[in-house]
Amino acid sequence: MKRKDISQRTDLIKIVDHFYEKVRKDEVLSIMFLHVNWNTHLPLMYDFWDNVMFHTGNYTGNPMAKHYTSHQKNPMNESHFSRWLLLFGKSVDELFEGVNADILKERANSIATIMRLKILSPERTSLL
Repeated sequence: MKRKDISQRTDLIKIVDHFYEKVRKDEVLSIMFLHVNWNTHLPLMYDFWDNVMFHTGNYTGNPMAKHYTSHQKNPMNESHFSRWLLLFGKSVDELFEGVNADILKERANSIATIMRLKILSPERTSLL
């Protein structure tokens, strides 16, 4: 059965919720999220991905700084970024398909690549 494509914010909310259900159970990533206040984090993620996908301007935070601070407390490595991308891609694919679904996965990959480079490369932390 063909799944519909991503077309609105509510679609992104479904993806984010589905993704974080996976993250909370994941042996690699769950430890990274033990400190998260889900009541505040999830609405921020809805705004973030809504802005990434539809350029809404709903999100104005600094995700790079937040992830770098998190990295200082609980160091990330390559496996964290790989696993994040795998689970995010699966979350999109399990719920949606089409041009926008592909665009969202490409943008997630770009964001993760930039974060990985800036966070894991010591000489690049000055770019935060």
